[in-house]
Amino acid sequence: MLDSVITFFETIFLSLGRVIGRIAAAIAWPFLRIANWFRDRHWMVQAPVALAFLLLVGLYGYFIWQTQVWTNFNTSFVDVHKYSTREAPAGAALTAKADGSPQTCQPSAIAETAIELTDFNVNQNAWISSMILYKLGFFGVDWDHTPFLDNKANFQRGVNEAVRRATVELVDTLGRMRGTSGINNNLQSARSNMQYGEDKWYWSTSPFGPLTPTPSVYRAAIKDLTNFNKELSVCTTTFDARADNLREFLDRVASSLGSTSDILRERSENYGGGWFDTRADDRFWFAFGQLYGYNAILAGTRADFANVIKERNLGPLWDRLQGQFKSALKIQPAIISNGAEDGWIMPTHLATMGFYVLRVRSNIQEIRDVLDR
Repeated sequence: MLDSVITFFETIFLSLGRVIGRIAAAIAWPFLRIANWFRDRHWMVQAPVALAFLLLVGLYGYFIWQTQVWTNFNTSFVDVHKYSTREAPAGAALTAKADGSPQTCQPSAIAETAIELTDFNVNQNAWISSMILYKLGFFGVDWDHTPFLDNKANFQRGVNEAVRRATVELVDTLGRMRGTSGINNNLQSARSNMQYGEDKWYWSTSPFGPLTPTPSVYRAAIKDLTNFNKELSVCTTTFDARADNLREFLDRVASSLGSTSDILRERSENYGGGWFDTRADDRFWFAFGQLYGYNAILAGTRADFANVIKERNLGPLWDRLQGQFKSALKIQPAIISNGAEDGWIMPTHLATMGFYVLRVRSNIQEIRDVLDR
């Protein structure tokens, strides 16, 4: 009896070994053919081929390094500004000249956080979505359809979504007196630059021709926002820190988060696969990046509308909102799983993230309701 059991398992392992051996041989075959071809060539052929190979290895090494190392990633980076203690709203006079006219005014914390987030995305880190090897994909397969090397790209896009929303609101309402004054040129340029395509490289096939890469355009937006804050600090432009503008801004943020919640819900309900759902990580890290960005943007919003926060006694509600952000940003699993909600082997990280997104959105709506009274 024992001999038959041993023989059974030996047969299984031998068969498994043969299958693995054949797979390994199939994978190695093209490389062996290339090596044999390379060995039989003249050195004048070998040299450029070897250089091209080394260049490719170097590019992939750099690409993999950039996708895996998140430089200066810090979910609490905005805390150093202590925005909750700021008393003067954006645009308020801080000092006056001898004749009583304002000499310096309070710069915008929303613009400041948008600058810091974009600098984090394109200067402190490489912008993954426009890197040539990311655009080429994994043997022609889009990296977003694979389970690896795409988390940072989706996180950066989520952060960028929050910055884009901030620049739109700065142009449309916040940077204009009651929405009727002229549009600030720097803010207009910043909004335009932040709407630039996220995947642009130096060259395009459709339309055919050279392009400005995405990181360069986003760096221009940083300069635009910096120039706006310089104008604001010397009182030559305006920031309309009114309660109705704050309410409208929060409405737009809540709507943005609502769309993300729907995306998470749709993926969680209609797809499965647990750890093997190759698109679950895309949805998760985009939502995480969006929360990372809005956490900073709304901390800056609190400072820019310090007068409204104080008048409406919104400090405790805003503290709770920031606490919800911090709780959500603690969720950083090594592998994203899209399992069943009652599963015990493969968790459902998408449903968990969706829950936190809705909690943040609910707190934003609560603040908005107070402003609406």
